[in-house]
Amino acid sequence: MSEDRKLSLRSKGSKSDVRLTAGLYLVATPIGNARDITLRALDILASVDKIYAEDTRVSAKLLAIHALSRPLHSYREHNAQTADLKILEELGRGLSIALISDAGSPLISDPGQSLVESAGDNGFKVFPIPGPSAAVAALTASGLPATQFFFAGFLPPKENERRRAIRELAAIPSTLIFYEAPSRLLETLKDLQAILGDRQSVIARELTKLHEEILRRPLAALIAEYEQRAQVRGEIVILVAPPAGENTTAADEDEIDQMLLRYLQTHPVKEAAAIVAAEMGLPRRTVYARALVLKKSNES
Repeated sequence: MSEDRKLSLRSKGSKSDVRLTAGLYLVATPIGNARDITLRALDILASVDKIYAEDTRVSAKLLAIHALSRPLHSYREHNAQTADLKILEELGRGLSIALISDAGSPLISDPGQSLVESAGDNGFKVFPIPGPSAAVAALTASGLPATQFFFAGFLPPKENERRRAIRELAAIPSTLIFYEAPSRLLETLKDLQAILGDRQSVIARELTKLHEEILRRPLAALIAEYEQRAQVRGEIVILVAPPAGENTTAADEDEIDQMLLRYLQTHPVKEAAAIVAAEMGLPRRTVYARALVLKKSNES
């Protein structure tokens, strides 16, 4: 009888009698609806020696819903370095360890990269236990091209850094996928429109939950929609269509000029050019030449 078949015969709520192979199990958990967990994931969570979770309170609720009870330990960004050493020691003793995040697949905009890398470097087995992913779920329901996509995760919270990151992604011929917090949704949508143009886009919010929402509109229309809302809640995925081959050079040049004119009011030409070049990821010499033209034009 295969190990998969043996695991499916476990008694619900108790630790399986089947001894899992020692190693690190990366178990995907539901992004909203608690029933969106695979049978294999339940079997693994019932059988591992220990579970490390991003938030043990959230994970305890999930285990309780499925009548599971296993030792839970914290694995978060602030304790990852210490936890890595402990987990590696436990793997060395032949234990089976599961890593889960609050929702979705571990490591996708969540901690765990250092652990997986160290486990592999030390010769321990790493087992992916696939399941829900907000990015993939949103993509499949978006109506945007799914043959090629680029997952960018969370954009930087600061405007200058966020705009620089978006600019670096502008020419990618794929659907762009971002995660975003409700408090920054409007700011991000406006930056996306300013740099990418009015591309077709999708907001996928609260996926698989009671108030699930999927809006497919150009960026300008999405901005208008969310400007009218007093409050936006929930987990948010933003998807933006690939470039349609339009020429964005004029828009880029206009933005450079606007930024230069703003900084030229308070900085010397050389400093203003250096600031804009850094923010937009452009050659300093090119921006400096444009700054000289603007400076001369304003003085004439």
